[in-house]
Amino acid sequence: MSATQQNNLPLWVQHRDKVLEQSHDVEWRYGKPPDYTKSNENLAKESTKRHLDGSLEDIVQNLVRTFEMEVSFKNNPQKWLSVVNDQFRMSSNGGPAYTAKDAAQQGTYNLFISDTEHYQAREETFESSGQLFHTAFPNGFLWEVLEVFSSPPKVAFKWRHWGTFSGAYKDFAPTQEVVEIVGMSIAYVTDDLKILSVEHFFDNSLFLKKLTGVKQTSQQQGIWGFIKRLWNRGEKRATTAQQASRCPFSEILN
Repeated sequence: MSATQQNNLPLWVQHRDKVLEQSHDVEWRYGKPPDYTKSNENLAKESTKRHLDGSLEDIVQNLVRTFEMEVSFKNNPQKWLSVVNDQFRMSSNGGPAYTAKDAAQQGTYNLFISDTEHYQAREETFESSGQLFHTAFPNGFLWEVLEVFSSPPKVAFKWRHWGTFSGAYKDFAPTQEVVEIVGMSIAYVTDDLKILSVEHFFDNSLFLKKLTGVKQTSQQQGIWGFIKRLWNRGEKRATTAQQASRCPFSEILN
């Protein structure tokens, strides 16, 4: 695709720096627009994919990066270009569907991680959650599209989220390890490529385990390990139910 053809694409599916250049009358969360110079450099060095300009993969990647920028830095969701504001919904792993207003108030970390052993969303604000992970990943928690499986209006794609754990996470010392999450998403978009809804599927505990020194076996790693653990939980519940129907003294008597 030529530069002219690229420029004819909607602004929100072009490079996020172009979106920033044309974002006027915006109330920025931290008083000024973000500077992605360092992030762009690290993406160029660490990304595993090099998508052709104007390809479907490039368009999806630009759209999601623009959305992430707008959620993180534009206070007013009415100013977000990447979504249809009054219809937008997002969810993860079959959980609750959140609105653009929810995302602007609580932040994506709080909505996607919720309350776990090593992260309590109810105790974090948008700003404190962002600072927590910015401290853990001072060189950025980067994101790229790996593969796109279907074209608009229903776009299914696989992605990778990663960063080097080179800063402290709460009381846990950095390990200098690259922490990586691989997941899949399904996004519904309009004819002009604005997001109506998006569902994410990934194991949101994996990177917290790495940040807090919880060891994993190779069987536990990755998206398939996550699915297998869900299956095992279902079998465990079934076994527990069967045991509950037995004589309460059977285990002792045996």
